[in-house]
Amino acid sequence: MGANYKTNLERMKELVEILIKADIAYYRDECPIMSDREYDRLYDELASLEHDTKLILSGSPTQKVSGEIMEGLTEVIHSKPMLSADKTKSINDLVNFAAGKDVILSWKLDGLTLVLRYENGKMIQAITRGREGLVGEDVTHTVKQFLNVPLSVPIYESFEVRGEGVISWKNFNEINSSLTEPYSHPRGLASGSTRKLDANEAKKRKLEFFAFELISNEIKHLDKEEQLIFLASKGFDVVPYKRIYGPASFDMIQSKVKTFKPEKYSYPVDGLIMEYADLAYGKSLGATGHHENRLIALKWQDELYETKFLGVELATTRTGMVSITAILEPVTIEGTVVTRAYLHNVDIFNSFKFGIGDTVKVYKANMIIPQIAENTTMSNTYKLPMICPCCGEPLNMKASSGGTMFLFCENQHCTARLVQKFAHFCEKTRMNIEGLSEITLEKFIGHGWIHHFGDLYDLEKHKDEIINTDGFGEKSYIRLHNAIEKSRKCTLDKFIAALGIPMVGRHAGRILNEYFKGDWTAFEKAIAEGFDFTNLSDFGEIMNKNIYTWYSDEDEAKLWRPLLNKIEFIKENYTMNVNNNTVFSGKTIVATGKLENYTRDEIQSKILSLGAKPASSVTKKTDYLIVGEKAGSKLQKALSLGIRTLTEDEFEDMLTANN
Repeated sequence: MGANYKTNLERMKELVEILIKADIAYYRDECPIMSDREYDRLYDELASLEHDTKLILSGSPTQKVSGEIMEGLTEVIHSKPMLSADKTKSINDLVNFAAGKDVILSWKLDGLTLVLRYENGKMIQAITRGREGLVGEDVTHTVKQFLNVPLSVPIYESFEVRGEGVISWKNFNEINSSLTEPYSHPRGLASGSTRKLDANEAKKRKLEFFAFELISNEIKHLDKEEQLIFLASKGFDVVPYKRIYGPASFDMIQSKVKTFKPEKYSYPVDGLIMEYADLAYGKSLGATGHHENRLIALKWQDELYETKFLGVELATTRTGMVSITAILEPVTIEGTVVTRAYLHNVDIFNSFKFGIGDTVKVYKANMIIPQIAENTTMSNTYKLPMICPCCGEPLNMKASSGGTMFLFCENQHCTARLVQKFAHFCEKTRMNIEGLSEITLEKFIGHGWIHHFGDLYDLEKHKDEIINTDGFGEKSYIRLHNAIEKSRKCTLDKFIAALGIPMVGRHAGRILNEYFKGDWTAFEKAIAEGFDFTNLSDFGEIMNKNIYTWYSDEDEAKLWRPLLNKIEFIKENYTMNVNNNTVFSGKTIVATGKLENYTRDEIQSKILSLGAKPASSVTKKTDYLIVGEKAGSKLQKALSLGIRTLTEDEFEDMLTANN
């Protein structure tokens, strides 16, 4: 008995160490080192050993709520511990839990658990679950950017709303494809986006909040459904639920469970939650250090299917990271044919010890995402291809900050890394090729249809293939073709801005356009003759150097030179629309901040039309600074130099008075 006890203790220590490492990788680094199924299996093994030995080690994940604090966010103590839920995969356990009482059955959303605090009708703070459910992170700045969080409510008592920050499958697929470092699951994207220090970046992620609990000493409810209805009436989206009236039989509860179909639900879920409708009764049951006894989570049984491992498919992303997908012999799972399963990283790939033809067991995680559960053969004869699928250069292995191993292509000129260059070229304020988003460009580049900018103007060669690409059709192709043809005629300023010369953007493009009279040949001739671009207004030494560095880069030239016989330059007459009799004639004007009536291009054009000179930086030569919302360092510098500042209204008033 003693030897077995010692063996159990050693195994428990090992499991605690493995699970803590997995928690850090999952919650802090957002880079899982094992599948959810594998984590649950190890967790259940630890819980079983704890039950059998009557021993619980300090730091055991069974006694704590998983979660880590991110650096850079303020820590906040929760008013009430944010504990987890006990879990089961058995309907019988739900029947026993209900015990003849009314219960509420709802989705267990798979995102980032949040607490929203309200005072005097305003949301004053948003907090993550954080460490052990006791100390969270202040993420108020990003939660204010969610699509559906009420910032003001018709409730003036103090209260907290607990819920889940999530992103829909649709938005996940759209946004994730455009990220420099894509996520493997919406949960990671929701968590990473909410924890961003830059709220403007988080705003692009289309996050949503679903409430599941109200905490207040002043607002009282006796019934859980009554509480959820109250929250919904005050502007909160609440987690979808069904009430089961007691006493309920096994068949009744099972039939209710079956009405929840995760494969048809718009948001990621990892099970269901059953909770007592009687709030006072639920509270009276107390809690452990890990979970509250008033609720229980049902995790779906994963039905395993056997198939064969046939190899892997590699895909290089724009960051150089290479994703690994297992290729499988086709197997039908829950009505769909599965031929692939994503393997996340090299560590997970290695853990399966694959060989061609090995028998593997696969399932759909949460009934949606194909995953490999185990390799029963484990012949360990298959080696990862170490050649980039895009450029053919050798791949390297690199460790993430959390120690997880990934494949990387280090070739800075690999086609896969050029997606952002092409997207920049196609932007509305550059060449304005509508229909070529980063997502679409990534697909086209991946198919090998685009290698340089000139290929954008030869896409008709791939018309049939484009029409049959996901998200495209005949009408989409026609719109894209028309946009490409329209962009063949362009001005020098937009063309130069589109090329991506460091620090030489739209404003610099306008200056070059005006100086060289819209003539590309004159611009190239000036470079060949060693022209000093610092002679032009707003051009400094770095910009001058960047132009020459870019022009002499052979790899860059391979991108843009094929363009020159595909487009036609339009020369503009800058004197035609210039009014030299305005109050601003001959003045140097800088605009900063967000303007209400002008885009950045529009204010620059307006300044030019007034006979003034637009500039991008404030100097002693600046005459006026037009100040918009969220003006920053330029305003401070203008004030220190005694330069006159104008609001947008004051700028318009001066124009009106002058007329």
